[in-house]
Amino acid sequence: MQNMKTISTLLLLSVMTGIFPALLLAQVDQDDEFERLLRQEIEVEDPVYKPVLAFGIGSFGFMGDVTDFYSALWSSQPGYRLNVSTFLDRHRNYRLNFFMLYGRLTGNERSYLDLERNLNFQSEIINFGLNFEYTFNHIFRSGRWITPFVSAGIESFQFNSKADLLDDNGNPYNYWSDGTIRDIPESSPHAYQSNITRRNYIYETDLRSANLYGMGNYPQIAFAVPVDYGLDFRITGRVNMRIGSSIHFTFTDMIDNISTGIAGVTSNKRNDRFSYSYVTFHLDLFSDPETIVVERLYADVEFDYTLVEDEDGDGVFDFWDLCPNTPPGVEVDEFGCPVDSDGDGVPDYLDLEPNTRPGALVDEFGREIPPGQLAEQLGQRENAVARDELDLAAIMPAYHYTARPFRSYDGIPEKFRPLDADGDGFISFEELIRAINLFFDGRLDLTAEDIYELNDFFFSQ
Repeated sequence: MQNMKTISTLLLLSVMTGIFPALLLAQVDQDDEFERLLRQEIEVEDPVYKPVLAFGIGSFGFMGDVTDFYSALWSSQPGYRLNVSTFLDRHRNYRLNFFMLYGRLTGNERSYLDLERNLNFQSEIINFGLNFEYTFNHIFRSGRWITPFVSAGIESFQFNSKADLLDDNGNPYNYWSDGTIRDIPESSPHAYQSNITRRNYIYETDLRSANLYGMGNYPQIAFAVPVDYGLDFRITGRVNMRIGSSIHFTFTDMIDNISTGIAGVTSNKRNDRFSYSYVTFHLDLFSDPETIVVERLYADVEFDYTLVEDEDGDGVFDFWDLCPNTPPGVEVDEFGCPVDSDGDGVPDYLDLEPNTRPGALVDEFGREIPPGQLAEQLGQRENAVARDELDLAAIMPAYHYTARPFRSYDGIPEKFRPLDADGDGFISFEELIRAINLFFDGRLDLTAEDIYELNDFFFSQ
């Protein structure tokens, strides 16, 4: 018995532990649904877009006359980008970018066959420019998490190329055919006394000032056309991450201090170019939001406006107006029906006899009809009375006729007892109507006076 109680307790706990979390989750879901109904997110029709700030880091690569001995991965130099952008249209298809780049370009070329091709340089670069960007929102749905872009523009940049030509002792490097670097030229008679040295990668010599190839005081400010492409990754509504790469086609061939026309030095006969691959983060701190959340006082639900319509203008809504076509200006009750002060079934505005005594039978104008007149009218009919006229007889008043004086009854009179179908000692309204129907159908052994008397008895109960 104790085991059965234990099992029952465990089962009850299991059920309760299953029900209570379910009820709690249902309540949370219901609260969330109410919260959702009271909060609506709508799209801003004409948002104002403010400038977007961006910053990031990347790496520069150089493509010119001095090619890197090392791979591009190891020869690339870090660079930094600051960007300010603004959209040019409300659909965010076109953007204008103002940007600044800062970093270094470098090139290191080593040859064992042509000792004159052991060249190197490094140049700090400061770049200012603008470009026009296309976001592909015409093709891709706006608001995607990943969006491609392309851009092109114009920029101005400044460079100051230097070279690593001297070792730590201030002596020039001497490149030997065996691939070593020594402190004495290979052609020197004292070459046997040479010592192997290494480059220190300190770019100490200003190449323009050194004028190694007779190029003179060439300008170190130039223009370029940047072409940019990449992908935007949407992190939040106001934060994007961009992964991109750009190629800068310059209008100078002197970044590496080598140009077409220098005697004894091979060049590629093209202007110098450089690339920049980067990751930037874009912060839209000031623009209007694309959507806003409206806090509602009431939930927005489907509403049937017919519930509050009042077609006849009587002050009672059509939904519960029992008399929907009341004439203008007629006083009505709470159900929209014309007031009937004397309760004779004829509204006051049509009642020609407004103070009819209770229970009196009236015509369509509210005037009382004597019982004899009604009996005479019914007796003149050759056919049975229509069913829709039977209710008139059912509401006939308890008149004190001379021909049939009113009497107080102790219980149901003997001749009416068969009409008490349920045997409760009371003639109900349903039993009265049934008796009238049977009388007019000729199936009830009562006279017209008996029907009047039955009606009087019903009202006297």
